[in-house]
Amino acid sequence: MPAAAEPLPASFAALSPAARRVLDGAPRRRFRAGETLWTAGSEARGLVVVLSGRVRIVRAPQGRQYAIHTEGPGATLGEVPFFAGGAYPATAIATEPTTCLVLGRATVARAIAADPDLAFHWLGRLAERVRMVIERLDRQTASTVEQRLAALLLARHAATRGAPFALAATQAEAAEELGTVREVLVRALRRFRQSHLVASPARGRYRVLDVARLKRLADS
Repeated sequence: MPAAAEPLPASFAALSPAARRVLDGAPRRRFRAGETLWTAGSEARGLVVVLSGRVRIVRAPQGRQYAIHTEGPGATLGEVPFFAGGAYPATAIATEPTTCLVLGRATVARAIAADPDLAFHWLGRLAERVRMVIERLDRQTASTVEQRLAALLLARHAATRGAPFALAATQAEAAEELGTVREVLVRALRRFRQSHLVASPARGRYRVLDVARLKRLADS
């Protein structure tokens, strides 16, 4: 559905005014939480820039869904089919209300012509994502679910400065983030609570009780 005008992310602040005007004039799309932006195998519709909200990119081989990466404001999505052709290789789902720019080839060409640094900006973001995906694959092949869960709990604890937090919108999403399934995650969280590593003050909310022991487990 059409979205009201929304400013470009702060990461585009250094662009020339001409390039910003080109991007700002592109069509906007708004998605509800849980709404699918596109599915794996569908025809590409352009380069997508996240203005607000968050988008989860997932794959589901043999019916088991797992998360590849999650992106927020300033991120670009759909680069593979946009630059290399073909269909989308994965499915994109809004995890919260999300607004995106949809850039066609002509718009991207005009924006880069107005400010060549934009190409390096996008290449840099793409390189960071490749590095992140490789690091995630390394963690998932070289660590246990409990080690990955300990690292995720510590990250959420640091982000909320000790306040209670949710691992993700749902336990299924948290499991996908860890490269496992919901049942395995539930059992691991139960063991963590029984070992007094974490507490659950409310349904779906957690609080870290022992940072030092979680760090040792994450690093073991």
